[in-house]
Amino acid sequence: MLEALFNSTVKERVLLYLYTYQEGYGQEIARTLEFTLRNVQMQLKKLEEGGVLICRKRDRTLLYQLNPRYPFYKELCTIMEKMLTLMPDETRRKYFTPRLRPRRTGKPL
Repeated sequence: MLEALFNSTVKERVLLYLYTYQEGYGQEIARTLEFTLRNVQMQLKKLEEGGVLICRKRDRTLLYQLNPRYPFYKELCTIMEKMLTLMPDETRRKYFTPRLRPRRTGKPL
């Protein structure tokens, strides 16, 4: 949708993921969005270097989230919200709808 602005579909989806789920780690984001881990990690690194994301360590896992001190944080959140409303329902449900309860034991992914 805004690939021209963000220069990458992966970057766009990563930002939408972090806006929707509040935080995430590389492998979880890659698995959910169906991208390669390498592509997601590259975008996370670029966004962190640009100050858009912050990263913290939990045990051995790097958790990323949107940086609330980023100068354009409110504007970015507004853009993310608008993108979610304009996104096709099927795509939004597939990638950007948080689970409300845990998966049943033994249920296939």
